[in-house]
Formats: sequence, C-alpha cells, structure tokens
Amino acid sequence: MAVDGRGSGSGTDVLIRKVDGHLAVLRTGLHGPELELAEELAGCLRELVAATAHSSAADRGLVRAAVHYFVLRRESRGKLLPVRSLTAAQRVVNKAVRQLGRLDLLVETPRERPAPEPATTIPARRV
Repeated sequence: MAVDGRGSGSGTDVLIRKVDGHLAVLRTGLHGPELELAEELAGCLRELVAATAHSSAADRGLVRAAVHYFVLRRESRGKLLPVRSLTAAQRVVNKAVRQLGRLDLLVETPRERPAPEPATTIPARRV
C-alpha cells in the first residue's frame, strides 16, 4: 500500500490563518511602533510557515511553536498571568529565525534600526 506524503496545504493554511486573524485583532487596538512590530512579526511568520512547509518535522514544529506564541497572548488575570508583550513574541520568532538559518527574516525593534541620515543643507549665501 502506497503512503502519500503529508499534504502541506492544510497545515500551512491553518497557521497562516491564525497569524492573519490575530493580526486583524491587533490592528483594532495597536498604533504606531507596536502595530508596525506586529505587522513585521506576522510577515516573518507567514514567510517561515511557507518556507518550512516541506521541511523536517522539527523545523515545522519550531515554526508552529513561534506562531502559537505570537497568537496565544494569554488574557491577564491579575498579576499571575500577564499578557505577553510583542517584544516577547519577537524574541521567540527571532530565535526560530536564527535556528532555521533565515537571518534575512530577523525582526528588529525600532531602536535597532539605523536612524535615517539627516538631510544636509548648505546655508544660503548672502548676496
């Protein structure tokens, strides 16, 4: 009896839908740098899910864990279970990116990005 390889379509689709659904929720409450970070994390996770669709079970599991960490932000119940921050999700996603050797997908924080070069102006000469 021939055994077909596991289809990558359904597993990757589910993970991408989870990322997109969570991002849609975040878009309603976040603004500025936090929303930008959430968008970058979601883009990175989508890329990782697609890139590891036919990889080893260990690689797919690593990406699945990163997706779940991003998506499953616990509800706050007093001081016992704080809501996970996006920076915590960023650390988990970046760890997965490093382990998979996809350094091109590292998600930087705004302070890690180089500041734009200030425009140099030449003072006007008095005539």
